[in-house]
Amino acid sequence: MYKKNAWKKYLPDLSQVMDFAEGYKTYLTASKTERLAVEESVKLAEANGFKPLESFKELKKGDKVYALNKNKNIALFIIGEKPLEEGLRILGAHIDSPRMDVKQNPLYEKMDMCYLDTHYYGGIKKYQWVTIPLALHGVVCKKDGTTVKIAIGEDLNDPVVGITDLLIHLSGNQMQKPASTVIEGEDLDVTLGSLPLEGSEKEAVKSNVLKLLKEKYDIEEEDFVSAEIEVVPAGPTRDYGLDRSMIAGYGHDDRVCAYTSLKAILDVEASTYTSCCILVDKEEIGSVGATGAQSVFFENTIADLIALEGNYSDLKVRRALKNSKMLSSDVSAGFDPLFPSVNEPKNSAYMGQGICINKYTGSRGKSGSNDANPEFMAEIRRVFEEDNIYYQTAELGRVDQGGGGTIAYILGNYDMNVIDAGIPVLSMHAPMEIVSKVDVYEAYLAYKSFLLKA
Repeated sequence: MYKKNAWKKYLPDLSQVMDFAEGYKTYLTASKTERLAVEESVKLAEANGFKPLESFKELKKGDKVYALNKNKNIALFIIGEKPLEEGLRILGAHIDSPRMDVKQNPLYEKMDMCYLDTHYYGGIKKYQWVTIPLALHGVVCKKDGTTVKIAIGEDLNDPVVGITDLLIHLSGNQMQKPASTVIEGEDLDVTLGSLPLEGSEKEAVKSNVLKLLKEKYDIEEEDFVSAEIEVVPAGPTRDYGLDRSMIAGYGHDDRVCAYTSLKAILDVEASTYTSCCILVDKEEIGSVGATGAQSVFFENTIADLIALEGNYSDLKVRRALKNSKMLSSDVSAGFDPLFPSVNEPKNSAYMGQGICINKYTGSRGKSGSNDANPEFMAEIRRVFEEDNIYYQTAELGRVDQGGGGTIAYILGNYDMNVIDAGIPVLSMHAPMEIVSKVDVYEAYLAYKSFLLKA
């Protein structure tokens, strides 16, 4: 059970690992929200010959198909030799990440300062989100049916926004609070401005902010009611470490697995079974709603594909799902040598040792876990070892210490074989997360092998 350092596999020429990382860094920088991740994924898919599902009248081996759901999900397929009824080989990841969402009635002025009220999304340490540069991304949907895209804080000529904190000299009482309440959720208010509008007597600073939004985006205050604007860390993804062996960025969880899964399907050709990559929303809040993994979008898309094969039946849809095999491509908590006590070393994921397989996730007594079958685990071992893929196995922290969930159990409800397989991450759910470049590359190779050989 000796775990091997995957970097040694590529010494002395690291070019393929480093080159792959550059593509991922570009994707992550451009994909700060789930909508942006779908946009980037569509660009890559179409550049590699994928076409929208609605453009097909029938399907044949080798057809490259993609389907969208509300601009927050994308499913890609390469049609294989065998009918869909005999199952697919699926890579599934989520493209939402912890952040702050702008409330529907967000703008207010206080003491000549204008603020934007937010509601945090997903599990965060709230104190990590103050005093850092933040950006605004999203859409404003107006009553006339038009949609305006918002992007503020990424261009070097843009201003950034942020959340202020109390100076240390006046923090005596604050510093006595537990970390969970040092910054309260209702205090995650974003500073927008302090300049009053000339000639305005009432809420002059807020009026000036609204004037700027009107001039640049042609939106009114009431349009926030039908807006979806996310507050995320500003700035590009960067190399991390003096040796450039790691990547620092926002949203590795789980866009690192989304990108490697996407690249895997883009870089394979038609095989025996139909290949699939499905990228979903809302995992960080329970995979709920029309764009979460619990939605029937995926099931409906499989039904559409089977209809294009001819001789549709609901039984074929059910069999296609049951006979499928899936890697739930989600990240795992990397072992942090600075915080060793929360992990059980023999069953932890280590940076630089390849893709991580989690037979089960969940918490406490495996609650909420998929808990994959050992027969499927053995098959994954065979596939990876045949192609010299470096892999490791892990749990998410010590028993009764941690735990977490993925989309694995949801697809497992279709009676298909599913197992979690992803990339170790340090500082998970923080505004800046860390991954190892060699783990990213090994995951990409692992996902390709799975599509072709499982």
